[in-house]
Amino acid sequence: MIGVRLTSRGRVTIPKEIREHLKLKPGDRVVFVLRHGEVVMQSALPTLQPLRGSIKPRHEPEDFGAVRSQVRKEMARRRARRSEQSPGDE
Repeated sequence: MIGVRLTSRGRVTIPKEIREHLKLKPGDRVVFVLRHGEVVMQSALPTLQPLRGSIKPRHEPEDFGAVRSQVRKEMARRRARRSEQSPGDE
């Protein structure tokens, strides 16, 4: 067990042994989890970037040009339908 002192601002210094065990570096983030009446400190990933590529995609990347074309066609179809349903300004 390692003890630390709480400052008047609510801060503690994480002991070197713990920082090394969690492989923490200056600027890294940690999370505190309440578990069965105890507080557990864990290192937290700052972003999902380290996980990039760890999961295989279900399908190939989308062709965004084709997606945009489909959206434009659908929008035109809806506009045409609305103009057919509303009385003309004659």
